[in-house]
Amino acid sequence: MHNTLSRYFDHVVETIAKLPVPVIDRIVETLLTAYQSGRRVYLFGNGGSAALASHFACDLGKGAANGSDRRFQVVAFTDNVPLITAWANDARYEDIFAEQLINFVQAGDVAFAISGSGKSPNVLKALRVARDAGAITVGLTGFEGGEMKSLCDLCLVIPCTNMQVIEDLHLSVTHAVFTAVRAHIFTNSLAAIA
Repeated sequence: MHNTLSRYFDHVVETIAKLPVPVIDRIVETLLTAYQSGRRVYLFGNGGSAALASHFACDLGKGAANGSDRRFQVVAFTDNVPLITAWANDARYEDIFAEQLINFVQAGDVAFAISGSGKSPNVLKALRVARDAGAITVGLTGFEGGEMKSLCDLCLVIPCTNMQVIEDLHLSVTHAVFTAVRAHIFTNSLAAIA
């Protein structure tokens, strides 16, 4: 058992060393631009990625506030279970994010997709809706990026083929992004007071 655990953690460490940090920097810049210009951020994904969408929305919506009156306008399309199941039942599961996005998305908003494989049909459909509306599309994925990679203006592909490691690092990346965003907002808030 010890060998299995050691191999897993070694794989995590090896993958971290390969992360494309410049892409992560650009994601931070994109989110800060959205924050500063009052644009909305929409998050979506399935399974563990759905949980992460909700988690990241909480981090940005509450954690980045730093006592400021200005807040991120952020929504996780994974949180309204009655609406998700209504779209899945009355239309198709493929529509659950796209149909929510249609109600809100405007040019300059950020559609933030999370999919370990980059192949989830409902995530891909929502990204197409976002692109058609002139939104900025950002993605977190793994493996080779799937079709999602070509639909995103910015796509961070975790260079790995192990879904558990990909999901571990998706959480780590969103925490790193949140930490950088919050630090920038806090620093600028202090500068404005001085």
